[in-house]
Amino acid sequence: MPTPPSCSPPLRVLMGPGPSDVAPEVLAAQARPTVGHLDPWFLEVMDQVRGMLRVAFGTENELTLPMSGTGSAGMETCIVNAVSPGDRVLVGVNGVFGGRMVELARRAGAEVVAATAPWGRAFAPEDLRRAANGGRFDVICVVHAETSTGVSQPLDGLRGLADACGALLLIDAVTSLGGMPVELDRHGVDLAYSGTQKCLSAPPGLAPVSLSARAGERLSARTAPVQSWYLDLSLIRNYWGGPRAYHHTAPVNQIYALHEALRLALEEGLPARFARHRRLGGALQAGLEAMGLELVVPPAERLTQLTAVHIPAGVSDKAVRGRLLSEFGLEIGGGLGDLAGRAWRIGLMGAACTRRNVTLCLSALSSALRAEGFTPRADPLAAADAAL
Repeated sequence: MPTPPSCSPPLRVLMGPGPSDVAPEVLAAQARPTVGHLDPWFLEVMDQVRGMLRVAFGTENELTLPMSGTGSAGMETCIVNAVSPGDRVLVGVNGVFGGRMVELARRAGAEVVAATAPWGRAFAPEDLRRAANGGRFDVICVVHAETSTGVSQPLDGLRGLADACGALLLIDAVTSLGGMPVELDRHGVDLAYSGTQKCLSAPPGLAPVSLSARAGERLSARTAPVQSWYLDLSLIRNYWGGPRAYHHTAPVNQIYALHEALRLALEEGLPARFARHRRLGGALQAGLEAMGLELVVPPAERLTQLTAVHIPAGVSDKAVRGRLLSEFGLEIGGGLGDLAGRAWRIGLMGAACTRRNVTLCLSALSSALRAEGFTPRADPLAAADAAL
């Protein structure tokens, strides 16, 4: 085949469910010279990344590190290390990613009980308690920020349920880490995983995870080997700490990028970063509703960094998203699962969470909807400004 030209990606504004825009400083960090994955200088960088991740997760957990792989690798890491064949696992399912945890737990040999809630709604602790039905479980899993629907799941009360069931508590923090408080220690969470490409605004390719001492003890006491050799934390923790034993070649430049993304987040200050997401996400949602669009999630249960919007009757999902991309260089996401073809998912995460992008999205979406014959009910920009 002829040699293709050099890769030259178009400029996009990424306001889908991820990846999000990456700050220039993070891209520059990724381009720095590669060193060996056991280089003493790089081992110091690794320790700094672990320390900053602990701050972002709100934890003192020693076993906190980024796994090589995207957010789904983080999900699989937590499940295969926490679940042994024959274990009982309770999973809250109110979107795609709860369903994915069910599938992974079953593949790990667990007996799985799925507690279901309508898509677009959060669970109350009593919902999960009813599903548990007084039984014993080894792990209870919930999605903290459901990327498929934009639901924010409260964590209050879940530690008590886990204690009553004798279970570890596992959360999906893929879309919450860096965009809203996670606070693992305050909520008594034992296992959590995330991705770098959402509110942390680093390129895709790493999955931060954190395990409590209780989860680490469960891992050490396993009698069956961890299902995945590549994701076996009993091996990987010896590379990220202690003897620095070789396991696999770490993605060195990806870790540079995560280091810089975390540094920028902490330099901004987590409370200020969370407030930015709340303020601008609220303005975007006010503008969307002013247009006459219906949001999937009730106000009290919504994320502000990811908003799911019902597609109006008679409007083509594909045509609107295509117009946004071709005319405005703007990417928003389509629906998944039950919401496929019925909703858009609009992200306002990390470096992409700016007032400029709120204005761009509302203006561009208004234009694209008019082209489809939908007339916005009111001026979305005025509504967004009023919300600010």
